Amino acid sequence: MGARIKKGDTVVVLAGKDKGKRGQVTEVLKKLDKVVVSGVNSVIKHTKQTKDSAGGKVPKNAPLHMSNVALLDPKSDMATRVGFIVKDGKKVRIAKKSGEVIDG
Repeated sequence: MGARIKKGDTVVVLAGKDKGKRGQVTEVLKKLDKVVVSGVNSVIKHTKQTKDSAGGKVPKNAPLHMSNVALLDPKSDMATRVGFIVKDGKKVRIAKKSGEVIDG
C-alpha cells in the first residue's frame, strides 16, 4: 500500500472530520501506513519555551491513515484507485478511473 501514494501527490480525504478536503501529501510514514496532508487534520501542539524558541500553541498537521485518503485523478479531478502497469520496461502508476498515467 505504501507505493500507491507518494510525497507530492494530491489526495482527497474519504473519512473523518476533514472528509472531502483536498491537499498535497507532505510526508509518508511507511511503517505506520499513514500520510501527512497539508491543510488537513490540523491539531494544536503545545510547546514549552526553550532558549531558542518561544513556547505556545503551534498548529501542525497530524497523520491520517492511508485508507482514509484517495488519489485525485489527473484527468477527471475525482478520487480514484491506483493501479500499476509496465510501460517501456518501467513500472508506472495509473489512475483506475481514467487509465491516465500518474507518473512516468
